[in-house]
Amino acid sequence: MKKKVLITGAGSGFGKGVALALAQKGHEVIATVHFSTQKTELLNSAMELDINLNVEVVDITNEDDRNFIFKNEIDILINNAGIMETGPIAEIPMKNVKNNFETNVFGTLAVTQGFIPQMVKRGKGKIITISSIAGLVTMPMGAVYSATKQALEAITEGLSIELAGKGVDMCVVNPGFYKTGFNDRGAETMLKWFDPSTSLSSPEILQSVMNLLETQADPQEQIDDIVRVVEEDKSNFRNVCPQQVIPWVKAIEEKSWEAKSDEQIWVCPS
Repeated sequence: MKKKVLITGAGSGFGKGVALALAQKGHEVIATVHFSTQKTELLNSAMELDINLNVEVVDITNEDDRNFIFKNEIDILINNAGIMETGPIAEIPMKNVKNNFETNVFGTLAVTQGFIPQMVKRGKGKIITISSIAGLVTMPMGAVYSATKQALEAITEGLSIELAGKGVDMCVVNPGFYKTGFNDRGAETMLKWFDPSTSLSSPEILQSVMNLLETQADPQEQIDDIVRVVEEDKSNFRNVCPQQVIPWVKAIEEKSWEAKSDEQIWVCPS
């Protein structure tokens, strides 16, 4: 069945891929992007595929921009917009921390709150929040990003509890390590201020992050999985992709219950 979908952060990565894929399948898609150059690029991609796509420039942290998109009646909201500022949590500048929370948590929650009333009034709707594996386990040099994604997990769980019986489905999607460029750009943000020679963190931890970047997979798998969540009627609350990372996530969660205060909780993905 054709659905009207609004997706934030559609200028690149998963968001762009999902917006184009849904439009190709006949859904009515409103794709919001952060920059006007992204709008041009996305419209060009849609033209090449001969598909219809409504693209709007929206900063989800801006109230006027949010009010502009709230005028749309939609079936599904995909909260995909996000940023990543990396670095050791003991040293990362507080302005970077605030930037992450402003977009990933406060902006996303504000968008969600704006669309929930119409869904509750209709007694039907779906909200899909793109979290991350980092929403389930804390990544070295990515604790701030993990904190924002874990906040989104709590927000989505709270909504699923508090709006139970209202007809609004809540889902989270937890992507693994995919080569969209997002992870690489996030890792680069710490280069502006980070000095490994004076860092309080061990070189081994930093290297483990670089190793993860080298194992990133083709994002098409995740794009297809998000499309699946959009189109199916009864989705799982949590949707992890790829399935192979689930044992690793659970291993870290289990270790956090067993580890002593002076033990490292991190478990190598292998």
